[in-house]
Amino acid sequence: MTEPTTRHLAPMPDDWQRALAVVAHPDDLEYGCSAAVAAWTDAGREVVYVLATRGEAGIDTLEPATCGPLREREQRASAAVVGVSQVDFLDHRDGVVEYGPALRRDIAAAVRRYRPELVITLNHRDTWGGTYWNTPDHVAVGRATLDAAGDAGNRWIFPELTERGLQPWDGVRWVAVAGSSSPTHAVDATDGMERAVRSLLEHRSCIEALTDEDPETYARGFLTRTAEETGQRFGGRPAVAFELFPR
Repeated sequence: MTEPTTRHLAPMPDDWQRALAVVAHPDDLEYGCSAAVAAWTDAGREVVYVLATRGEAGIDTLEPATCGPLREREQRASAAVVGVSQVDFLDHRDGVVEYGPALRRDIAAAVRRYRPELVITLNHRDTWGGTYWNTPDHVAVGRATLDAAGDAGNRWIFPELTERGLQPWDGVRWVAVAGSSSPTHAVDATDGMERAVRSLLEHRSCIEALTDEDPETYARGFLTRTAEETGQRFGGRPAVAFELFPR
C-alpha cells in the first residue's frame, strides 16, 4: 500500500562519510537527487556514481555508437557540477538490462571497491506513483542495488570478487531510493538547487530530443516543481525525497 501523501518526511541521516549512487542511465540522478548530492559534497562527503549503461539507446535520432560516448561525456560533466569526480560505467546494454547474478555481482563489486555507508538508487518498483509504467532498466538496477548492498558483505556470494582483491564490505548502513512513491526521508534542496539545474542542463542532447521547450526553462521548472511538492512534507523547504531502507 502507498504511504499517505501527507506523511511528514524525516531528515536523512548525516552521520556518514561515503555514498555510492547506482542507477541505470545518464541523467537518472539529475532528475532524481542531484540537489541532495550537491549538499552532501558541500559538507565534505564523498559521493561516487556508478551507471549500469552509457544510455546509448536513449536518443532515437542518434545511433548507439554515437549516442553512448556523447551521453558518457555529458554525465561526467553533469557529475562534476555537483562535486562528483568519480563516475564508473558497468557497460550493460541500454534498454535490456537484466536483473540477475551478473548485475548483482557488478554492483557488489562497486560496493566493495568504494566501501560506502550509504547506497543510493532509483525507483525499483513497476510504476511511478501507481500511474506511469517504469522502465525495465530502472526496475532491474534498483532491485539489484538493494540486493547487492547485502551481497557485498558476504564472502561466499561471488567469491570471485575476493579473488580479484575486492574484500567483503558489510558497512552499508542504508539504501536510499530516489523517485519512490513511498518516501520516508528528505534532504533540504535550497542550497543545491542552482547546481542541480546546471547539472541537469549538461544533458542537453537528451533534453533537446525530449522537448521543444527552452532547456533551462524545462530543467528549472521540473526540478523546482518536484522540490516544492516534496517540501510540503518537509517543513515548507524545497527538498529531495528518498525511501530509506536501513540495513
